[in-house]
Amino acid sequence: MVKLCVGVSDVAHLRALQAARFAQTGQLLHRTRSFPKRAAEIRDGGSLFWVIAGAIVVRQRIPDIIEDATEDGRRCAAIMLDPELVAVAGRPTRPFQGWRYLAADAAPVDLGDLADDGSMPEGLRRELRKLGLL
Repeated sequence: MVKLCVGVSDVAHLRALQAARFAQTGQLLHRTRSFPKRAAEIRDGGSLFWVIAGAIVVRQRIPDIIEDATEDGRRCAAIMLDPELVAVAGRPTRPFQGWRYLAADAAPVDLGDLADDGSMPEGLRRELRKLGLL
């Protein structure tokens, strides 16, 4: 799945927001009005790819999607997120509303995979480490 990360300036900001939420609740949930029709596929190793500042730059594994309710009692879906943020090779994306499905073969590759094979220039690797992405 792909989702815009509204109000978040960079991955460090997302990491800080989620760390605070995890410290308060002990879990990370992203609530959405519609229950994904392909939830079974997503639970089977899927991730939520976050779009920050116009590009897909990070993902989180989705261990489960459950039925939930908002604070005012309306039914919704809660996408449970693994706390680990995995940097991916950035890909520009146009703005959209809601979330979109992303085929596994269309998903950006993890930066850790690129960093380990020697194909990433050292200067870029250094900058990514500085940003907390490696």
